[in-house]
Amino acid sequence: MRHGTARAACLALVALGLTACTSEPEEPPKPPAPTKAVEAEPGADGVGDPYYPQDGNGGYDVTGYHVSISYDPKSRQLTGDTRVAAKATGDLERFNLDLSGLKVSAVEVDGEAAKFERQGEHELVVTPAASVADGAEFTARVRYAGVPKGPEESSLGDNGWQLAQSGGAFVAGEPHSAATWYPANDTPRDKATFKLDARVPNGWSVISNGREKPPTPGDDGWTTYHWEEPTRIATYLTTVGIDRWKFDRSTLPGGIPVVSAYAPGVEYKRDVESGLPEIIEFLSSKFGPYPQSAAGGIYINEDIGFSLETQGRPIYASWAELTVVVHENAHQWFGNSVSVQSWSDICLNECFASYAQWLWDEAKEGVNLDDQYRQEAARANNRLWGGKLYDMGAGNEFTSVYDKGPMALHALRREIGDRAFDRVLREWPAQHRDGNASWPEFEQFVQKVAGKDLSGFFGAWFHADTEPAEKYLYPGSLAK
Repeated sequence: MRHGTARAACLALVALGLTACTSEPEEPPKPPAPTKAVEAEPGADGVGDPYYPQDGNGGYDVTGYHVSISYDPKSRQLTGDTRVAAKATGDLERFNLDLSGLKVSAVEVDGEAAKFERQGEHELVVTPAASVADGAEFTARVRYAGVPKGPEESSLGDNGWQLAQSGGAFVAGEPHSAATWYPANDTPRDKATFKLDARVPNGWSVISNGREKPPTPGDDGWTTYHWEEPTRIATYLTTVGIDRWKFDRSTLPGGIPVVSAYAPGVEYKRDVESGLPEIIEFLSSKFGPYPQSAAGGIYINEDIGFSLETQGRPIYASWAELTVVVHENAHQWFGNSVSVQSWSDICLNECFASYAQWLWDEAKEGVNLDDQYRQEAARANNRLWGGKLYDMGAGNEFTSVYDKGPMALHALRREIGDRAFDRVLREWPAQHRDGNASWPEFEQFVQKVAGKDLSGFFGAWFHADTEPAEKYLYPGSLAK
């Protein structure tokens, strides 16, 4: 995710009114114990993330989603038929799925009718005709309909199913958005393949994740569009866009398909998207081979508060420029391929995507990053330093990671040297590709690569809410 201040500058320091700081503690305070995740019990209504305890569900791992929807832009009515293939991680007399604001008409488990009830804001409680044994593979089918619930408010804007000014609709949001349009285990811990069949009236078209399959015209004035993402995906990174899109299609070296879509009124964004091949080539030189099955972008004509790294095909707000394309595509490694274990680990996503913008400016614009860093540090005040980069608390995830985050990574680069830092950028996403990881694991990994104890450095920059001591603030070539 990249929030809207990116349209003005890479960092938000000026907008925050940051000024010079005079307080310089000699050593950072001892890092506090991180908020611990609790392993969810089979049938639990949450997966155990301490920030969002009712996101996701316990007792199963999803292997694949097959979402089938029809959507009428005129009436805003959505009709859905979704199959969730999963494997039980415990004996299940019942289990939950996350689904908000849509009326469920029927549920089946392995072809047999199942009992179901709604609880709370988004819990769909399913009781199969026969219990599902630990280790068994099963498929839940849910049929539902209604006008999708309006988006939730977050610190950066609306999340979930949203209406476009053209009359169409799109889905974007973090930390959760999938449950506004299909039943899901809505947590980044449970990644799965994703297949979408979306039926819309002729004249409208559909963009989503993964690889495009030929559309199926009907004889009733509607057409069904087909998209398949074979690379496992976190649910908040799935999307659908329904509009009168203009499409551009091409192929990257190596055969990766590129599909980009432009809503009415933003066709001029083709100039921005034309830089995508160079961006992916550059990021691959830093982070390793591109890890997704497809590439491209979704350009909406909406002034929402953020752009989002929807897998393989980011969604861009109308204000997004080239630096945002760099940011969202860096997420294809940091956040999408390697996803967070818990939302307290969000620096693994946003700090690295923000620092990718610094790396781009260094390579393509000749920016001296040491000079840029010193300028940012000189005008920073306690509002910047007061933001934690790890275990920052629910609701604070998308704040300091965009400004303090890239500064911290540049300081880390100077602390361990370019050779070790380059290894970290390539080896971390390779080691955890298509999986999940935590910030404490990252600290251990970096210390192993660097061959030294970095607990003081990590404590000062990532755990503390005060200005780092001089030796951590100006390591290596940053020293005054």
